[in-house]
Amino acid sequence: MKEKIFEFIDNSAALALELETELCKYPAISPANGGEGELDKCEFLQGWLKAHGIEKLERYDAPDSRAKGGIRPSLVATIPGKDDSANGSGDKNPRFWVMSHIDVVPPGEASLWNSDPWKLMITEGESGKKITGRGVEDNQQGLTSSVLAALALVKQGITPSRTVKLLFAADEENGSVYGVDWLLKNHPDLFHKNDMVVIPDSGNETGSDIEIAEKSHLWLKFTTKGRQGHAAMPNHATNAYLAGADLTVQLHYGLSEKFSDRDSLFAPDYSTFQPTKKEPNVPNINTIPGEDVFYYDMRILPRHPVDEVLKEVDRIIAEVEKKHGVTIKYEIGQRNESPPTPQDSPLVKFLSKNVEEVYKVKTRTIGIGGGTFAAFLRKKGIDCAVWARFDHTAHQPNEYALLNNIIGDAKVMALMMIAET
Repeated sequence: MKEKIFEFIDNSAALALELETELCKYPAISPANGGEGELDKCEFLQGWLKAHGIEKLERYDAPDSRAKGGIRPSLVATIPGKDDSANGSGDKNPRFWVMSHIDVVPPGEASLWNSDPWKLMITEGESGKKITGRGVEDNQQGLTSSVLAALALVKQGITPSRTVKLLFAADEENGSVYGVDWLLKNHPDLFHKNDMVVIPDSGNETGSDIEIAEKSHLWLKFTTKGRQGHAAMPNHATNAYLAGADLTVQLHYGLSEKFSDRDSLFAPDYSTFQPTKKEPNVPNINTIPGEDVFYYDMRILPRHPVDEVLKEVDRIIAEVEKKHGVTIKYEIGQRNESPPTPQDSPLVKFLSKNVEEVYKVKTRTIGIGGGTFAAFLRKKGIDCAVWARFDHTAHQPNEYALLNNIIGDAKVMALMMIAET
């Protein structure tokens, strides 16, 4: 059976290129980033899957008035398994999910691209065919691999050992408020505690890295308020920019020193506290600003509770307020923390076995500072592994994916659909 499935996948290069080509035409950008959302792309994908024989499809539409149609759609495809009478809830063959996302980030500066980011470009290289376009790796590579694996079964009349679920989610690039997080809150019965989940949204060039943990994410917006005045008379003003700059420095060094533990699972192996976005204050040079706004991106080792970090933030703010005579408030933009997937979990062992069979590499478990929607699932007690064979060109100009990675990853996913754990 394995040989039959692998032969189908090896002969599906044209099908993979067709799907990537069509998906690339839809700029499924969040309204938060100036786009219309995922509706057009989701409707295309839904129709394409049905036309190719995957008929059990369910749409879940999160309301969002900013988006086209007023919704942010996610799509679930199901291939019933041999144990489907129990709805895949037994311990022997738990349901197997591959979860990818259909939204993409904006292409950025057009002059940095060598081709139209919304039109797939195919070139030949040392590693075989390379496809270029926005979203082709993040996350259409994983999406396409999961579809090829499913079609290898459906087209050949093979019933998988376990029920297979493919999720094509909205809003991953902006925190999953209208995607996985919304699904967990509004459709909790969609997921089971013993589900096995692979999220093909990160990895390395050989396929050896299996991500089982993510740093906690904390995004903060700081607003400092003083008193506006003439720059020649600072004695009649309270410089909000100066206080904000002091706070920026105190947060970086103070938090880095207090939460200084190391963990070799991650790279970098420490918590990071980085000031990032800065909003304009006054338009002219000779005015002392009375308000200043800046942002922080914090990636915290899971061993440090986010509440403890926020307590230290409050302490540092109080010192800066007293020193400068200002008031400082902050808003939480994103907060996400989750436990790791155990290194010895059945999922990790099963994935590792099949990766090593297909790619002939020794796998290792890692943690990352970036974020995927695995964190939301892990908080609900669902084991997830984030894995793919990636060149890591996501969010860059001239983003590309390798056809050989799509084909190889599809084989790993197909093995996990048919093999016993």
